Amino acid sequence: MRYITWSAAALVVPSLLAGVGNAQAEESWRTKVKVQRNGFYPLDVVDNLLEETMPKIESYMDKKIAAGKNNNCTLENAGVRREWGDMTDEQRLDFIKATLCLMNKPSRAPKDQFPGVQNRYDDFVAYHMTHMGVLHDTVGLFPGHKYFVLAYEMALRNECGYKGYHPYMNYDRYTHEPEKSALFNGNATSMGGNGAPDPRYRGVNSATGKLIPKGEGGGCVTTGPFKDMVVSLGPGVPMMNDIPKNPLANATGPNPRCLRRDLNINSALGATANISYNLIAQSKDINTFYNTLLTPPRNNKDPYPWGVHEAGHFIAGGDPGGDPLCSPGDPVFYFHHAMLDRLWWIWQMQDPENRINAVVNLGARPTPTPTPTPEESGHAGHGGGADGGAAAGRMIDLKWLAPDVIPVLEAHDGLGGHGGMFCHVYV
Repeated sequence: MRYITWSAAALVVPSLLAGVGNAQAEESWRTKVKVQRNGFYPLDVVDNLLEETMPKIESYMDKKIAAGKNNNCTLENAGVRREWGDMTDEQRLDFIKATLCLMNKPSRAPKDQFPGVQNRYDDFVAYHMTHMGVLHDTVGLFPGHKYFVLAYEMALRNECGYKGYHPYMNYDRYTHEPEKSALFNGNATSMGGNGAPDPRYRGVNSATGKLIPKGEGGGCVTTGPFKDMVVSLGPGVPMMNDIPKNPLANATGPNPRCLRRDLNINSALGATANISYNLIAQSKDINTFYNTLLTPPRNNKDPYPWGVHEAGHFIAGGDPGGDPLCSPGDPVFYFHHAMLDRLWWIWQMQDPENRINAVVNLGARPTPTPTPTPEESGHAGHGGGADGGAAAGRMIDLKWLAPDVIPVLEAHDGLGGHGGMFCHVYV
């Protein structure tokens, strides 16, 4: 794989290359959404599917606008979320600056409940650790994380001056030499490098019961903008021998340590473009999409059977990235969940009229969480499945992260939900 950095020569703006006649009409969405590509990365099958779907999305939005149901959200004013490798150096530096800024802003979480929280960035980690039901039960997994990532993006923009929108990570780009990618190469425009080699790090246990074999890291990150980052909370699950247990049972006490990573192609190979494409194309209903995302059909010959959700999570394992509870302690957590949101959005937009409000109605699945907090258990526990009727009364309350308590179904609509607060496209 080539050593990847962004340069002006590598940038392709398809709107400037659109054809004429019928092709031009079919590509009219490009005049509304600014697409920029890093020419080092060819479009994969999911990218191509999204490009094929964009005219359908444009038509869907035209109908919403005509009916007055778009809440002022249009393709022209929607925030554009891009793959990190497709962003310019200037855009990346702006994002990095805002992330570091958030790590130096005062916390808003209640200190008596979360004594280990040190800054505004930690606020998000503490919420994820103590509200696993809101974010991970059948009803909450997709919309809960959609709002969670949006709240984080809004904090970067409103509190730290970030001018763009949250990037995502295209898993397929990290299946070969991720340490040479724009995201992890350790340069000033990366999100930091791999962790130092640590033979004590074994890898991550997957939900399949199999160990995801480790990569070549596991130790402290020593390169890039986050080499001096302090991880405050956790660990929530047992980690390497030299990582001390948290002083509190719920793992929210002070436990300062370095950011550790293990860049892992064994994990990434469970979420290649073909796997992600099949997740979208072969899921005819939301239950199938959900189950396949989390636990794909068993195939004893598959050496990477993790499911897209776990595979994406553990591309950057280590501590806290390999810890289901406090994984937002590594900033690339949000890149992963933006990618999951992208896949859900593309699936929805294959049939938006029927899929926007499709709600998982399976029974409960276990989640790695301590007992929910009292305020959580009132509206988002782990018991029982949920259907559309239950979801209609469900609310998402991010507490100290965002002021609005919103109906869960509003977070299903990425182009106009909650009065237009949700208004993004992925390219």
